[in-house]
Amino acid sequence: MHTVVRGAGALGLAALLLAPAAGCRSESSSAAEPAPIAPATGATATGLAAQQLAWRPCPAPSAAQGGGSAPANDWQCATLKAPLDYAKPNGGTVDLALIRSKAKDEQHRIGSLFFNFGGPGASGVATLPALSGAYASLNTRYDLVSFDPRGVGDSAGVKCLDDRAMDVNVAVDSTPDTPAGVKALDDTNAQFAASCERNSGPVLPYVDTESAARDLDLMRQVLGDQKIFYFGISYGTQLGGVYAHLFPKEVGRIVLDSVVDPTQDPQQSALGQAQGFQLALDDFMKACATQAAVACPTGSGGAEGTAKITGLLQKLAQSPLPTDSGRKLTESLAITGIASALYSQQTWPALASGLTEAMQRGTGNTLLLLADSLLGRDAQGHYNNLNAANRAISCVDARQRYSDQDVEQQLPQFRTASPVFGPFTAWGLTGCTGWPVPGKADHPEVAAEGAAPILVVGTTGDPATPVEGARTMARQLGAGVGVTVTLKGEGHGGYNTGNPCLTRTVDAYLLDGTVPADGTTCS
Repeated sequence: MHTVVRGAGALGLAALLLAPAAGCRSESSSAAEPAPIAPATGATATGLAAQQLAWRPCPAPSAAQGGGSAPANDWQCATLKAPLDYAKPNGGTVDLALIRSKAKDEQHRIGSLFFNFGGPGASGVATLPALSGAYASLNTRYDLVSFDPRGVGDSAGVKCLDDRAMDVNVAVDSTPDTPAGVKALDDTNAQFAASCERNSGPVLPYVDTESAARDLDLMRQVLGDQKIFYFGISYGTQLGGVYAHLFPKEVGRIVLDSVVDPTQDPQQSALGQAQGFQLALDDFMKACATQAAVACPTGSGGAEGTAKITGLLQKLAQSPLPTDSGRKLTESLAITGIASALYSQQTWPALASGLTEAMQRGTGNTLLLLADSLLGRDAQGHYNNLNAANRAISCVDARQRYSDQDVEQQLPQFRTASPVFGPFTAWGLTGCTGWPVPGKADHPEVAAEGAAPILVVGTTGDPATPVEGARTMARQLGAGVGVTVTLKGEGHGGYNTGNPCLTRTVDAYLLDGTVPADGTTCS
């Protein structure tokens, strides 16, 4: 399964924009192990709600979280115990890593504002401090709080392949055209699944989104909040929707930004992403042609630009390009790199440079760097656990399993949706085939009758979570609950673009409780 299939959310963007920090991970952090699963304790979920957290200065992020430097002194970290299996609350527990920055205006403090940055697989402990500048206005009256969801980072982070094996895994031909290529991809998926079962088997059945939503409510109780205040991005919107379904009466103020469509199965979601990334690519090529004219590597854009990119990918399928690191830029890594740059307009110049370098100079340094940023690989060649967590959570959530024949039947539709991304996202559907744990549902339940209004934000040019998902989520939440706000713009994660209208709208809701009119549009 490709990270791009579910969307890396803010994680890929943060890793890309903060690439120098990612290279600062110390060797000592690479030895850090994810929190273990505790033996049976006899504690119930109700009893765990009374636990006292021992907040302390935060260390540097671990290897599983992505490495880097320790956050500033105003950040505190703690470990919360949650039931491993909520169906057996008297059984074992799992340690969950938390981080917070206390409200600056303590006198007017509202409560804790929880963040999930997507993936699934994003370490909230590592990501929140890196992106906190975007939330400074909210930090005046909220404690900013995030966490590594179960299976992620230092919360019993799922471990699968080692770094060397991951390099092989992400470079494999993920758009096979021959029976031998299909078998190689199947073998790669089987190897990945076997390594996850071997290294993290006991936790795999319990990293589902429903359990994470129950963890979120446990955090709310432990931190003393009567209602939940929550900001979810990308996959974080699915987590927020599931929370609202399970605990509608506990909803205080929830923002869902860049929304995963809760009604789609994995095939529909993958097709929507192929279309979304193609739309974003078309927008990039149009802007490139306008700004760079003949210097633009994709020419006038449109069909001409798409043909230039697919021509490059066909060449890479036969002859990967060299890079200064000694690694090769394969077709799959190039597609990942292109997708990575489409998460934000800020990285469009890097995409133009990468395509120019590959097409004109025959080297793949920039596109490989872009791919690494989305895949969670740092400059020393170490991977965080994004890929492992992404697959483990996706596969335990979704019941569907797709065969090679299923994909081959759908390929024409995917190619029509996007000649660049279609085959890549289609073949990603086989990532859960043969997974050692069955999936739990056809799609997440998010109906939240009786909940307070929830802000649902979609961006028209979002590649990873097309804007239609926001409208669907609002309908599924229920009448009077889902309130849509649309940003006319580019990128994944509307609030973090800094659009003044959207910032005012979201801040007024979170800080003052002002609910905007349903259908509000910002541009």
